[in-house]
Amino acid sequence: MKSLLSAKPVLWFLFLFNAAVAVVAGVSGPHIHVHGHTITGGQQVVTAVGMGAVAVGAGIGLLRARGSGAPARAATRAHEATRPVSAQNDLPPGYRI
Repeated sequence: MKSLLSAKPVLWFLFLFNAAVAVVAGVSGPHIHVHGHTITGGQQVVTAVGMGAVAVGAGIGLLRARGSGAPARAATRAHEATRPVSAQNDLPPGYRI
């Protein structure tokens, strides 16, 4: 799951989609009708803040990957080298962390 969430296309999707939803929910929440319901007041604020937080997290992941010139997961590879060899050999064939 970690390698999926650190892939650039997934980070771009999370960033753009959640940023768009946060803006739309924050600006026009009471005007959006889904099955006869609208979001107003606290629901509107919590939705906008929550989606904005996910967008900010994805944006930080994109900036980290861009700044290092390597995939976002490269930072965890240094930790893999410190794992005992016995722990690495316990994995099924063809499986790599």
